[in-house]
Amino acid sequence: MNLDDEKKKLVSGWIAEGLKLSDIQKRLATECGLQLTYMEVRLLVDDLRLVPKDPPPKVEKTLMPQSPPSRPGAPAHSPGSEQGQGLPSSRPGETGAGSSPSGGVTVAVDNVARPGAMVSGSVTFSDGQVAVWYLDQFGQTGIAPKQRGYKPTQADLQSFQQALDQELAKYGY
Repeated sequence: MNLDDEKKKLVSGWIAEGLKLSDIQKRLATECGLQLTYMEVRLLVDDLRLVPKDPPPKVEKTLMPQSPPSRPGAPAHSPGSEQGQGLPSSRPGETGAGSSPSGGVTVAVDNVARPGAMVSGSVTFSDGQVAVWYLDQFGQTGIAPKQRGYKPTQADLQSFQQALDQELAKYGY
């Protein structure tokens, strides 16, 4: 569609303002009396060699707390887990690299979950081996060790599960 220079300037101004193509379509109809389909508006903008602005990124609400919970002297969250009380856990967003000073299992929760997971993070086992863990939409926990073929001990797996339960309880899971 051929527009006069005045209408081209209007469309260019609307693109500069950040209007979406559907808004430009509506304005052309109301202000200029031009009834164009969405595709015609899209082709018009393309012909004018204009690039619509991307909308500002949306800040997603996360289920993670805004500030990390208080660390010193925090009681264990799961009753009857005497073994898990002495296990250190990382703050949200920490990578959890390295083993804990007591030689136990260290669990960290990612600020942004990995694709396909509801929540994810990393774990460092008592022997220093690091793995990625995730919890899928069915509530199943998965572990992917960094070192191919590594299998943690049964005691480390139990400690991991207890530490994971404690960390996830801080986030309301």
